[in-house]
Formats: sequence, structure tokens, C-alpha cells
Amino acid sequence: MGKTLYEKIWDTHIVVEPKDEGEPYLIYIDLHLVHEVTSPQAFDGLRLSKRKVRRPDLTFAVVDHNIPTDDWRDIIETDPQKAVELGVDPTSIKQIEALKRNCEEFGITYFGVTSPYQGIVHVIGPQLGLTQPGMTIVCGDSHTSTHGAFGALAFGIGTSEVEHVLATQCLWEYKSKKMRITISGKRPKGVLSKDVILYIIGKLGTLGCAGYAVEYCGDMINEMSMEERMTICNMTIEGGARMGIIAPDEKTYKYLEGKIFSPKQFDKAVEYWETLKSDEDAVFDKETKFDISDLEPQVTWGTKPSQVVPVSGYVPDPDEFSDVVEAEHAKRALKYMGLKPGTKIQDIKIDRVFIGSCTNSRLEDLILAAKIAKNRKVAPWVRAMIVPGSQLVKYEAEKLGLDKIFKEAGFEWRNSGCSMCLGMNADILKPFERCVSTSNRNFEGRQGRDGRTHLASPLVAVASAIKGFIADPREFM
Repeated sequence: MGKTLYEKIWDTHIVVEPKDEGEPYLIYIDLHLVHEVTSPQAFDGLRLSKRKVRRPDLTFAVVDHNIPTDDWRDIIETDPQKAVELGVDPTSIKQIEALKRNCEEFGITYFGVTSPYQGIVHVIGPQLGLTQPGMTIVCGDSHTSTHGAFGALAFGIGTSEVEHVLATQCLWEYKSKKMRITISGKRPKGVLSKDVILYIIGKLGTLGCAGYAVEYCGDMINEMSMEERMTICNMTIEGGARMGIIAPDEKTYKYLEGKIFSPKQFDKAVEYWETLKSDEDAVFDKETKFDISDLEPQVTWGTKPSQVVPVSGYVPDPDEFSDVVEAEHAKRALKYMGLKPGTKIQDIKIDRVFIGSCTNSRLEDLILAAKIAKNRKVAPWVRAMIVPGSQLVKYEAEKLGLDKIFKEAGFEWRNSGCSMCLGMNADILKPFERCVSTSNRNFEGRQGRDGRTHLASPLVAVASAIKGFIADPREFM
């Protein structure tokens, strides 16, 4: 019987097999990505046990979650007290300083506040060529699944597991079940991969992929760019999956060729990468198919990514839900979001727009958004932010003049970081502010206490910023 892509990579990384069925395997980790939030306790654990980092050459650290996105953030390293006076959370500064010290002590490559390679960990990994097909990749962040777009087994881990990988370069991990999602159909106007994955999560639910490693395939996946594939894999965990994965192809190789950390013997690496695909007779535990030919741009109305409708739709009525549990979740969501059943989605007035996060902050996202923003203005009552996913993305965007387009339209043009994706830095919502966001989670309080988040694509976000209400980008295309 043939093997799935997941099985091929998994089998080549087993260090110790379990004695009994249902027990975890010890697997080898090829790449460990570290950031300032989930690593301090892990490094303290190494000191207490008097251990070193096993493979510092396979460990890379970056500041992204807590780092401010303002222009004056560079003073964090030169004058931290001044940074506090300017509004930076002292705890954030301590975490950033701690990561720098830990990397210096343990010999780890560090992309700090002033590094030209600083950015969101899941943006810089692929951008620098650290992410490669056939790898096992971990990070103390749930959206590590992003890297699966390159044909890698990539998943988030907890702080104690971060310490274990630092010390051993291995990890105890349970083998996942295997699921294949086939996406076909001709892409409709105004539809991006964010719409596709939101639609899938809406259909399957936030637990629809629980326990599975999900492989995506089909004509629609083949047609997508690497940036779009990353968006798909990034949000796979919002459907409950352990990871998402897409087989590498010519687009993958072209994307990686010439990157700083890509293999020096690139052609030889490609020979191996060509073998990384599921065999025709491979067996999956679950198969699901979607045709997106009639798909519209999507937007969430509630507090789960699965609470989503087309942009032309209406806020649903919980009393019409057949599932009692889902009906209760919907009632709570509507109360938190301040919405009434039957409200037209495009009648919902907004206060903020955020285009950024590890889901949608790459150069391609910004290019698409700029096409709608050009020669238009943000609604007077809306505060809109563009946060590039890395300093390299920012530099490339500025070379194309995208920053000027956004600033002339009334958007704030920021430095890179996780920013408003989560309430862990200065870029947060005020209580009851309503935001259209290109990020990945709309949980209660995710973007700030009592903040109300509507997840959408960069096209929906920029169109909404201009109209001041949740908007259909097809009107501007």
C-alpha cells in the first residue's frame, strides 16, 4: 500500500517508536523557530538543568509578538526607559531583552528589533529559505502550520516542548490521522485563498479536522501562489487540525531558489523534493471535496472562524440552527459582537481595519490591497493599518511605491510584527470597537478586551476601510 505525503516525512524522522499502540513517537526536528513569548521559561529550564541547546545551528529566533510597529521602536535596544515613556509595555521590553540575552548565551541566530530580517516568524521562515520541503518544523506558536505549504510537517508546541526541542532536537509526538481535502473549480472574481479556507472551516466546523494532518490538493490548490497556500495552511488549525500540508511543486522550488538559507546544492535538493507527494494508492482516513466555482468573498459575523457567511449575506438567526449547541454559541457570539439576526452584512458599520498577521501580510497581499486603495480614501471615521509581515516585505513594498498608495488613501503604514492580530502589544482595539481584520482568529478579546473582530481577506478589508462598512470588494474591481 502506498504512503501519504505525511507518512513519508514522518517515517524518515522517527527516532524511537512506541512500544504500545497509541503511545507517542520520538521524532527528529529539522527546524526550531523561537520567539519572545513562549521561550523565556524554556531557556530558564535549560539553565536549571545545566543543559545546552543541542543544535543551535537549527534554531532561529525572532521578536514578533510584542514588538511595537511604530517608527520609534528601534530605541527599545538603545534606550528602553525612553521606550517605556513612549508607551511600550515594560513586560514586552523585558521579553524582547530576554530573548536577545538567551540567544547570545546559547549561540542562536537572532533577528532582533533592528535586524533587516525581523518579522513575523511564519513570514520570515519561508522568506529566508529556512522553511523547506520534507522538514519537520516546530515553534511555540499554533500557526506554525503555515510552513506546511512547502511540503513540511509543521506544527505548534508548548513551552515545555520548546525546552525539550532546545535540549534534544527531538520531540515526543502522537501520530495524526490522515485527511485529504480536494479543492476544485474556477476561481470566482474577488475570491482569495482566505475566502476559500474560511468557507471550508464554515462547512466543517472548528473541530471538523480535529486529530488530522490535512493534505490539500486539487486544481484550485495547484493554481494558487505560494503566498496563498501559506494562508490555507495557516488557518488549517482553526478547523481543529494538527497541521496542514501541500505537496511541493515547481512553484515551491521557484519560490525557494536563491533564498539566503536555501540549499546550496539546490538541484540535488529538488531531486528529493520531487519524491514528496502522496502515492496514487495511498489511503487517507478521511476525504472531503469542495468546488468553489460559485464562492463569494467571505466574512465572519461571530467569535469563531466557522461563524462565517458570504459578504452578500445576513447575520444568521440562532433560532434557525438545528444544532442546539451551535445555537447557544451563536447567541453568545451575537451578544458579544453587538449584532442582531437578519442584519445585512454590508450594513455593519466598522471602526478599524487591520491588514497584516502571519495569515495575510505578505507582498502579494499588499499588492492586491493597493489596487483597490489607489486613488481612493479611507472613510473619515475608520482607522486603518497596514502592517507588513516582515521588514523585507516592507522594503519590497516601498520599492513598488505601495506605501505611498496606502498613505495617500489614509492608511497607517507600519513596521513589521504580529501587531493587531492579538492583544499583546500597543496595536489593540478599544472596548466595543469593530474591526475588519485579515488575521486568523476572532475569539472574544483576541484583538483587545471587548473588541469585535470580523475576519476577511485583504480585498474585503481594504474595500471596507473605504466604505466604512463591511464591503464587497467586487464593487471596486
